Amino acid sequence: MESIITYHAKEVSPHAVLKNAEELYAGGFFCCEAVMKAIRDAFQADVPESVIAMSSGMSIGAGRSGCMCGALNGGILALGMFFGRTTPDGPKDPKVNALMALSKELHDWFREANAKHAACCRVLTRGFEMAEGEHKKQCIAFTGLCAGKVAEILCRELGVKNVDSEPIQGLEAPFLPPVHEEKAV
Repeated sequence: MESIITYHAKEVSPHAVLKNAEELYAGGFFCCEAVMKAIRDAFQADVPESVIAMSSGMSIGAGRSGCMCGALNGGILALGMFFGRTTPDGPKDPKVNALMALSKELHDWFREANAKHAACCRVLTRGFEMAEGEHKKQCIAFTGLCAGKVAEILCRELGVKNVDSEPIQGLEAPFLPPVHEEKAV
């Protein structure tokens, strides 16, 4: 596919993008912001840093509403940054339909890769203490997974060399919330 933005990367390591997104999340960005920054930087996209700010409200399931996972939101926004449209060419526009197919590919992959078969933040985080322990580890992992998979898709669609020999793999087992033992009375 043809990108609507200019980018300068000739080769990208999706595994390095995954790791960078995880570090960005652990360092203070929310999931969606970390995905956008990791993709923007890896592909050396000629877009302002404000695209990261644009994604801020989509974190934690869209403004803490618990809807679609913010990391997945970030991945879809990143795909749109490269392949979206800026003209109202109707629902049959091949450009928007191609982007929707890539978004669905990412969505379906993520549902399987997170080992919980869900895309809803509320479902993915049920039983966790927000921003602590296993919850934070899970969200860091989901952020990395989405960024890495988006990097793979972008490499394929843009013809950028993917330098990794192995594809991004999903989790072998889901993150589970801590078990709270009942206190004897």
